Amino acid sequence: MVWAALHRTIRAVDVQTCEAGEEDAFFVADLGHVYRQHRRWQQHLARVTPHYAVKCNPDPQVLQLLAALGAGFDCASKAEIEQVLAMGVDASRIIYAQPCKTRSYLGYTAAHNVRQMTFDNADELYKIKAVAPDAQLYLRILTDDSASLCRLSQKFGAAVDQVPALLQLAKNLSLDLVGVAFHVGSGASDPAAFTQAVIDARSAFDQAAHLGLHLTTLDVGGGFVSETFDTMADNLSAALDKYFPPSIRIIAEPGRFYTSAAFTLACNVIARRSVSSESAMLYLNDGVYGNFSCIMFDHQQPIPRILSTRRMPHGLRCPRSSPDSGYVSAEDESSDTGTAIHYSIWGPTCDGIDCISIRWLSSATVEVGDWLYFTDMGAYTKCSATKFNGFTNKHRTVYVCSEPAARELVG
Repeated sequence: MVWAALHRTIRAVDVQTCEAGEEDAFFVADLGHVYRQHRRWQQHLARVTPHYAVKCNPDPQVLQLLAALGAGFDCASKAEIEQVLAMGVDASRIIYAQPCKTRSYLGYTAAHNVRQMTFDNADELYKIKAVAPDAQLYLRILTDDSASLCRLSQKFGAAVDQVPALLQLAKNLSLDLVGVAFHVGSGASDPAAFTQAVIDARSAFDQAAHLGLHLTTLDVGGGFVSETFDTMADNLSAALDKYFPPSIRIIAEPGRFYTSAAFTLACNVIARRSVSSESAMLYLNDGVYGNFSCIMFDHQQPIPRILSTRRMPHGLRCPRSSPDSGYVSAEDESSDTGTAIHYSIWGPTCDGIDCISIRWLSSATVEVGDWLYFTDMGAYTKCSATKFNGFTNKHRTVYVCSEPAARELVG
């Protein structure tokens, strides 16, 4: 389905005669993948209610599907909360998982009955008391996130020695402290990080009980990646069952787990510079200031693959390994030169750091007007795209759905 949608879309564009912008980069999103990931979550973490991290990819179709599946939502700003509420999602399914919040945004959440939120410092508690005194609070504790792609501990989380004082202050201010939250870092890779974080959370629960505070919920945050999910989930489940009774509600904040592999990005080659007989520079109509912002902000290394070249006699044919089943190998690609060509791949802006890949080896000749595609482009990509140099940060998304049950939910 993804492969067919990619080809159908580029067939409709004549790069020689099209209007300005018609050949812009575009996404193909398979909502069926999001659906399957949700079922996978339920299979391995049945006890944990996912609250999708909107920041990861606020695509409206993804949000609508997850809402229909009963997921909650982790929001980090007023705009994200507005987007979720506008879909008709009840405020009780939203957690404002931002320990340091804008005062006026707190006023907005109070007015719209979004009560669940995190904190990790005393100043935040005083602010919440003044602006949103009915909030349901989660103490965000510090965890070891050294094995994650994006570390958050340097910015958020109360250290172990700060926990008792914050619990006491919440009690003194008569605030509604309902639970503890942690985050082992975005794109975590060490299963032991979850285990230790659960142990630390148990300690915070016990300290709260000693003060007469009855906590009901644990938020285990995000950090889940599809490749290691089964192992991570099994370790987390074992730790939860060991340290927290069934009466404790467990929630989480997955993001990339749901959307990373659901989105494929297609880009047009807008220029080429030959460096030698065996190397060239390719310039695409998207780059690190656009949907490849994941290179800068999320430490990703997107892999280019050939979607079509002008040398394909009748345009396009499905290779043995398409986006529906995996990557395209060099052996699959038409226009094989018989010798390897070294390409560097660049974005469209005038900034020298706008580099997508410094070295890509291909046996195919790529020319101006050809199309490349990149899989696994659904996490921290278009959400952080900019308008630098005047380029658009809004790119078309073509939706497909490989799961009939999901199609029924999104219409």
